[in-house]
Amino acid sequence: MTTTADSPAIAPSSAGSTRRVVWASFVGTALESFDFYVYAYFAAFFVGPLFFEPLGTFGATLTAFLTIGISYVVRPLGAIVFGHLGDRIGRRKTLLVTIAIMGVATGLIGVLPTYAVAGWFGAVVLVILRLAQGISLGGEWGGAILLATEHSDSRRRAFWAAFPQLGSPVGSILSAVAFLVLTFVMSAEELAAWGWRIPFLLAIPLLLVSLYLRWSIDETPVFKNLVATDRRDRIPFLAMFKRQPVVLLIAVGVSLLGIGSYSLMNTYTVNYGVAVLGFSYQDLLIATTIGGLLQLITIPTFGWLATKIGSARVVAIGAAGTLLIAFPMYFLLQFSTFGILVATMIIGGILPTLSWAALGGLMSDLFDDDFRYSALSVAYSVGALISGFVPAATGVLAEATANAWWHPGIVLAIMSAITLVASIAAARVVAARGTEPVTAVRSDPVSA
Repeated sequence: MTTTADSPAIAPSSAGSTRRVVWASFVGTALESFDFYVYAYFAAFFVGPLFFEPLGTFGATLTAFLTIGISYVVRPLGAIVFGHLGDRIGRRKTLLVTIAIMGVATGLIGVLPTYAVAGWFGAVVLVILRLAQGISLGGEWGGAILLATEHSDSRRRAFWAAFPQLGSPVGSILSAVAFLVLTFVMSAEELAAWGWRIPFLLAIPLLLVSLYLRWSIDETPVFKNLVATDRRDRIPFLAMFKRQPVVLLIAVGVSLLGIGSYSLMNTYTVNYGVAVLGFSYQDLLIATTIGGLLQLITIPTFGWLATKIGSARVVAIGAAGTLLIAFPMYFLLQFSTFGILVATMIIGGILPTLSWAALGGLMSDLFDDDFRYSALSVAYSVGALISGFVPAATGVLAEATANAWWHPGIVLAIMSAITLVASIAAARVVAARGTEPVTAVRSDPVSA
């Protein structure tokens, strides 16, 4: 038996309450993204010289980039831990914990002593804080999506699910702007001495705002119903693998393009543009910021489209479109003008954004409510873990092909094809479950 979001058994929150919840969800994901991307920009220039100087230029740079990677590796652990808490103690309480961990860890990075001041102490603590950030991020996205979807009615669920997705471009824009401003108003010496700390310290006031917003909202009606009907699983993670293992695999595939295209465009393509194509770093930051600003319009628009034609179809359209333009886009990028660069970032961003905007709505429709937090978090974190290796894999391909113009297109096309196939399979799962279900009554309950 399946019940939907507008079932009489689980009445959605009022429109005003839903908007407050969505706002709190968006601000939290934006803060998490800001904290995460600030470190990515920071690592490229400052982590190696400031914290790993004895390793030499190459060793320090490599270690700095590895500190980015470790946060991806531990994301699944965070997904398991916070997914369990989200399905056991509630979505709201769990999200208060994840945002607090991320904000505090980011703020502490801003006060760490460098190697010149305290030797290896600062480097060790930096790694620990990066681990904390990765674990926190593993539990953030799934909970933010559920706050939005489990408060809303079925007609607008896909639209509201798009708003937490705005957090990624907003966080990227804010972090890019922060570093652009710093590079314009400070000398390189001032940035290396103390200016790099400013973006990290900004996380503290942003954290306070986010905590206030999340503290002021209610738990979702879906989770309240789980408690009232005594349907919480003792171990949601095991229930997920017992009842929907294939759907979990489908969800990972659905997530791959939306997450992976960002890693390819904003990490690898930026480095490729500077090192091979001859663009300046500032030009690339400006181009990616323009693309991010455009997403502030396209993400809610595509979320609205998902309410009309279905989330799975929107994801599929984005994947098919990206597959078609993957090679032409990178071919045009060889003609190194700023206009072509901006056009590439816009065109290459709009189509994957279709898959990104509808991702939360689709994934929340795939899973049963009693382990939904665990399922969304695990699927998304595995997709993010795979995506974390996209820049490295593309770099290996570049080396093997002598930087042939088409090598990034291969990676983008593979991700697009996987997401296209997965979205078609997801559409069938959703159809089999009913009309975009939000909650399901279990036929084979696991002991609670």
